[in-house]
Amino acid sequence: MESVYLRKKGEKIMTKRLGFTLAEVLITLGIIGVVAAMTMPTLMNQTNGAQYKTAYKKALSALSQAVVLNVALDEYNFADLDASTYKLADMLSNRMNVVKKDVGAVKLADGTTEYKAKNTTGKTGVNADVSVEAANTTLYFNDGIMFSFPTGSKDCTMDTTKGATGRSKVCKGFIDVNGIKAPNKLIKCDSGTPGGTGANACQVSNPVDVYPVFFYDQTILPNSDAGRAVLYAK
Repeated sequence: MESVYLRKKGEKIMTKRLGFTLAEVLITLGIIGVVAAMTMPTLMNQTNGAQYKTAYKKALSALSQAVVLNVALDEYNFADLDASTYKLADMLSNRMNVVKKDVGAVKLADGTTEYKAKNTTGKTGVNADVSVEAANTTLYFNDGIMFSFPTGSKDCTMDTTKGATGRSKVCKGFIDVNGIKAPNKLIKCDSGTPGGTGANACQVSNPVDVYPVFFYDQTILPNSDAGRAVLYAK
C-alpha cells in the first residue's frame, strides 16, 4: 500500500494511506479463495439436503393421497391388493402422474450400469427389504421421484381380523427422491442411534435421497428411524 507522510508544524508525522499494493490484493484474494473452498462443499450439502427432505415429504404425502383417492373412487386400498385384479402399480398409475415403469433391475442413465444404493456401511445394495430386485416394479413420477416395491405386493395390512400380527403383513419398498440420479445413498442417523431416545435419539443433519418405507391399509410410513427423523424434523 502506497503511503504519503504529512507533517504539520509542531506535530508528529501522520500517515495517509492511498490504496492497496498488488501483493496485498493478491494475498486477500487468496485468503478468500481458501475460505470459499472450505465452506462451499458444506453449503452445497446443506442445500441438497434441504431439497431431499422437501421431496421426501412431498412423495409420502402424494402416495398417501393417492391411496385415499383410490378408496373413494375404486373402493380398495393396500390391504385389498392381490397382485392380480388389484395391483399396486395400477392403483398408483391411475391416481398419480407416472411417466415410466420398470419391472426388474433398474439401469442408470448410461443404460448399462445397474442402480444400487449405498447403505450406512458403504456396501452396495440397500438391504433385503428395499433393494431393486428382479421381482420389483419401479414407478417414476413426473417430478423425478422414484418408488420401487415388490411386484407381488398384496394383503398389505395391520388389521388383526385379516391375520396381521403387528407388522407381519405390511409391505415394503423405497423412495428415491431424485430417481436414478446420484448420490443414491440410503438415509442414516448422523448422530444418535436407531432406536435411541432422548439425547441418544437418531438425528439427521444431512438428508440424502433414498428412504425405505412400509405401507398397509391406507397408510405409508418411513421404515427407519432416520426416515422418521427427517419426516418429523422442523
